[in-house]
Order: sequence, then structure tokens, then C-alpha cells
Amino acid sequence: MGVDPGLTRCGLGVIDASTGRRVKLVEFGLVATPQDDPLDQRLLAVAEAVGEWLDRLEPQVLAVERVFAQRNAFTVAGTMQASGVAIVEAARRGLEVAVHTPTEVKAAVTGSGQAAKEQVGAMVARLLGLESAPRPPDAADALALAICHAWRPTSLGSATGRAATEAQQAWAAAAKAAKRRSRQGWAAA
Repeated sequence: MGVDPGLTRCGLGVIDASTGRRVKLVEFGLVATPQDDPLDQRLLAVAEAVGEWLDRLEPQVLAVERVFAQRNAFTVAGTMQASGVAIVEAARRGLEVAVHTPTEVKAAVTGSGQAAKEQVGAMVARLLGLESAPRPPDAADALALAICHAWRPTSLGSATGRAATEAQQAWAAAAKAAKRRSRQGWAAA
């Protein structure tokens, strides 16, 4: 299950991943909370929705987008809080939690870590055999997170033991670069 965290809009997406690179849509949706509601109620709504999806659909893993600093600190704080409640709901159920950067997700799904949102949505639709990109885009992003995690490369190849595809190689390079930037950020602090 993928979660594109957000306080106003939190995308949710569940896929079924079989051996190889085949993925099948299970469900996608959105948790929306009104901006004028109190913060605690908004976070509760996100937590309850994520918990309901986890209980009903029983995914094996929860993949969440790693939050990066943006210009608007208020937006970043809300996104981080939504991410946190999703992770807590998974932890309550003993599920594995994976965190992926936006660059890793784009690289896994499109082959380019710099892909535009529209490209990600189009590839998600293509990979899942849908006529059009899932709407809203937050749900498409959540599905992309789930696909990214399902396709994550192992040490030398893909999850299937075969040689990594071009998209998986791009994913691995993006993951390595993100870790390097993260270590450099900690060293500077």
C-alpha cells in the first residue's frame, strides 16, 4: 500500500504485485480534510482512513513518500504529520514500513527521477492497465509509491533475481544519491 502523505489531501493506493514486474490495481482513493478543521481532527481523520484501509485490504507493506523541505514550512509540517500517523497505523499492525523519496518513485515508475507529475500518472495508468491516470493525482502518486516499493532492486538485480531493468537501475541510482545527500546533510548539521 502506498501513501502520498498530505494533511489536506492524502493519497492512498493498493496494488497486488506478482513475481516479475506485473502489478494489478486493488484500490485507490483520497483522504481529504478541511483546512479550517482543528489539526488534531485532521490527523485523526487521516489515521482512521489509513487504519481502515490497512484492516480491510491487509497489505504486506506500507510505502510512504519521504518528505523533503519545501518553501512552505507549514505545508511541510502538515505533510510530515500525516506521514507520521500513517506510519504509526502500520506499526500498530506490525507491518513493514518503507520510505521512498519522490526521485526514487519517479525513477522506478518512469525511468527518470525528474519526470513530471503527469508522466508519473500516465505510467501508473499504463502499468496498471487503466484507460487514464488515476484521479486525483495524489492517488496516482500513492500507487506509484506502491509500485516503486514492489519493484525495488535488491543488491545486484531486481526483486525477481533477474538483471535490473533500466528503470530499476535509475531507481537504484536515485536511492544512492538520496542517501548520499542525506549523509552530507547530517554531517553538516
